[in-house]
Amino acid sequence: MFESIDATRAALEREGYFTDPGLATSLFLSLRMQKALFLEGEPGVGKTEVARVLSRVLDVPLIRLQCYEGLDINHAVYEWNYPRQLIAIQARAGGHEGDVADIFSEEYLLRRPLLQAIDRSHERAPVLLIDELDRADEEFESFLLELLGDFQITIPELGTFRADHPPVTVITSNRTREIHDALKRRCIYHWIDYPSPEQELKIVLGKVPEAPEALARQVVAFVQRLRREELYKLPGVAESLDWARALTHLSTEDLDEEVVDRTLGLLLKYQDDVDLVRGRRAAEVLAEIESR
Repeated sequence: MFESIDATRAALEREGYFTDPGLATSLFLSLRMQKALFLEGEPGVGKTEVARVLSRVLDVPLIRLQCYEGLDINHAVYEWNYPRQLIAIQARAGGHEGDVADIFSEEYLLRRPLLQAIDRSHERAPVLLIDELDRADEEFESFLLELLGDFQITIPELGTFRADHPPVTVITSNRTREIHDALKRRCIYHWIDYPSPEQELKIVLGKVPEAPEALARQVVAFVQRLRREELYKLPGVAESLDWARALTHLSTEDLDEEVVDRTLGLLLKYQDDVDLVRGRRAAEVLAEIESR
């Protein structure tokens, strides 16, 4: 538990995650109030990384549920070990009933991420990451309400499982669809925007220390300028880091039109965007950032 917002921010920065006071405040309150932190923002701005860094800072396990279309309770919460249950049933039929426990006991229960997160075997609260919730179907959100409200899950055959140490919960969304208000009310909400130039430079220098500082400054300036273009998918911080690493592997010391054109695939993930920037537009952006 952090003593203040500044302490929260400093702890994240020691692990290489540079944040703003708004996110540090939301995270601090999430921990103090034992409420889930709901993070929205464009892809690649560092939403998932918050949970990863938090697990390292707190020195606790990270339990991740990656959401996808069709995700259901069997993959997210629990399911029964059907092969073992079948063996038990066959044993009963063979006259060994006294040696076989009830087939709907915890012995036959397979715990999936959400149930793992509230398991009483944890000596300290783990970090639970529910990643890209917007990819799951809307019906799946109803499974989360009991967990987020009371940190418990009810299994009809066994009863209610309640956490001794409520998990530190981080939910992310790329906002490809709206999340229901009932879920948001149970969370502290924060939108993660693209970082400022100064903040992004700190991130690049921290995550890619082998990159020359002059090159890192050019990378950040170029990416920041690209985000003002009319592109289908703007480059995120993840793309900035990949580009900086790639340029370092190419022993690049200064950006020029040729190296930009050859490495645009690190920044832009749609061919229409690449075609728009490559060539004259890339040269114009380079000239603009060099004139500052």
